[in-house]
Amino acid sequence: MLSYWEQQSFVSYHHIVIGAGIVGLSTAIELKQKYPKQSVLVLERGLLPTGASSRNAGFACMGSLTEILDDSQYTNEDEILKLYEWRKRGLELLRTRLGDDTIGYKNNGSYELIGDAELAALDKMDYVNELLLPITKQPAFKIANDKIDSFGFNRQHIKTLIENTCEGELHTGKMLRALTDYALMNGVEIKTGAHVTRFEEEDKCVTVFIADGLRGEELALQCNTLSICTNAFTKQLLPDEDVVPGRGQVLITEPINGLKLKGVFHFDKGYYYFREVDGRVLLGGGRNLDFEGETTTDFVLTDLIQKDLEAKLRAIILPDTDFKIAQRWAGIMAFGKTKQPIVKAFSKRVYGAFRMGGMGVALGSDVARQLVSMNRD
Repeated sequence: MLSYWEQQSFVSYHHIVIGAGIVGLSTAIELKQKYPKQSVLVLERGLLPTGASSRNAGFACMGSLTEILDDSQYTNEDEILKLYEWRKRGLELLRTRLGDDTIGYKNNGSYELIGDAELAALDKMDYVNELLLPITKQPAFKIANDKIDSFGFNRQHIKTLIENTCEGELHTGKMLRALTDYALMNGVEIKTGAHVTRFEEEDKCVTVFIADGLRGEELALQCNTLSICTNAFTKQLLPDEDVVPGRGQVLITEPINGLKLKGVFHFDKGYYYFREVDGRVLLGGGRNLDFEGETTTDFVLTDLIQKDLEAKLRAIILPDTDFKIAQRWAGIMAFGKTKQPIVKAFSKRVYGAFRMGGMGVALGSDVARQLVSMNRD
């Protein structure tokens, strides 16, 4: 039961955005900048963003060579170029909006570790460089074998090192904190612990229903437009959309004395990724070991993948180096039949942007801009 005061001031908004991750916050910012005199509310079901925005590895992802070649088996060149350019625009917008120092952006280089199974990719590197050249203006990939020993990798496993000249790294926590602060500074209202259960569209408004556990009832908010930016959890509100969750498990070591590697790294078609953070090694991935099991929105960890990550740390990344695991966690990404994000107007009042394919850091800002460009309210 609402009070008179609550009904007067807390239940009606011009725009509501569901999801306080990168896409949701960026959408709210774009709405506020497009409609500065209108109210914008972000609803987040958790105390912190739920998904991958605050639980990723901090890669400014553009895509590795073997990942792009793998994509080429399922899509055409135009789609590959479109997605690559989309990532580039989104990353540039994020960096411009918040500033490199604020988000801890560094260009320490990005590298892909090539083993025996991936050596055939080298024959197609010139082709991919030529394909991407109109966007990159420089070769995106080049051989960097002179750095294998300096990084300390096991040469029995690593036959070639490819440098990706178009990627960087950032501090995920600083980035999302800065994006939240930027939204608040622009007049966006954010409410956490707000679990949206459903919505109903009417002629003149959309009603958004939130479970209120304390009062034991549903709280109904009204808005002129609703933007759904819930990525892997989208099917809870839009059950017909092509969104498949994919869990990404991660671990990070204690600080390692004399750690040699710097930058961000991929291997095995991007299914594994690691980097240096504050003298530690962060490693994530392994979803390809158990696609069925990792197609989930549960944040639990599994022995299969955690043991595999540790084994790869010992055998490939940190041979002959003692280390201890400091933390482990998981994030939930969203995938589909293609790697193209879904940016869609479902009606004149309901919009959605989701299915970032593990590339939300790069894609999120421009995806939000495109979504709000559809809004005609």
